[in-house]
Amino acid sequence: MTALLALCSSVVWGTSDFAAGLVAKRRPAAAVVGWSQAFGLVVMSTIVLALGTWPPGTWPAWGVLAGASGSSALICFYAALSTGTMGVVAPIASLGVVVPVLLGVLGGEAPSVLSWTGMAIAVVGVLLASGPELDGRIGRRPVLLACLAGAGFGITLYALDRGGRVSVAHTLWGMRLTSVVLFALAAVVLRRTGGMAVRDLPALAFVGCADLAANGLFAVASSRGYVSVASVLGSLYPVVTAGWAYAVLRERLRPVQIAGVAATMAGVVLIAAGA
Repeated sequence: MTALLALCSSVVWGTSDFAAGLVAKRRPAAAVVGWSQAFGLVVMSTIVLALGTWPPGTWPAWGVLAGASGSSALICFYAALSTGTMGVVAPIASLGVVVPVLLGVLGGEAPSVLSWTGMAIAVVGVLLASGPELDGRIGRRPVLLACLAGAGFGITLYALDRGGRVSVAHTLWGMRLTSVVLFALAAVVLRRTGGMAVRDLPALAFVGCADLAANGLFAVASSRGYVSVASVLGSLYPVVTAGWAYAVLRERLRPVQIAGVAATMAGVVLIAAGA
């Protein structure tokens, strides 16, 4: 179940990121994140009110950390997607998975040899998919932004796992509340709201709800198994983003990227077999 839920989170994340990248091509990345997160907050507030109870534990702290790191990472990521090749920027950002894997192992997790092998192959797969960026033919700015996004995503995944072990819903609510407050303060200080138009709202609502759903799927997956394994499977969304970019935008995938996708899929099979 852990493997399936984590893979589903990758599918939803990859689709959400593709849609966000399209909006970020015509609107500021920070505004895309802020408005989409606001839609997510409305959904989570409704769910939390429906639950009616507040669990004990340290979920608020993890939710705040996830909100701060996640929103910062999304700004960097959407900005990178808007200036670089989607099918290449996304794999670089996904390497932030190293953060929760290391933290999980340091916390006492011990995945099987087969799972470790699969994780290693999957990471090599996303590195191969990043080949065109690393050869210098594309600007350095998207690469730097993608690296910063990856680090933020890694911290967010670990925080979601920790908070999700107490309450998934309340951790997600705390995460969204934190990010929306930060963006609202920034909008007041800068006196800007991103110049969003009515035609942007459906896409922003989709991005916000899809990202929220992916976060929830991952939190449930990691709380039922190893955060190290769930993090690797949950970070395979670049394959989905690249697929959408190829199908919709006709972005050309080089042979090394295709090999990377194949390696990633092989890694998924081994991880699932060893789970």
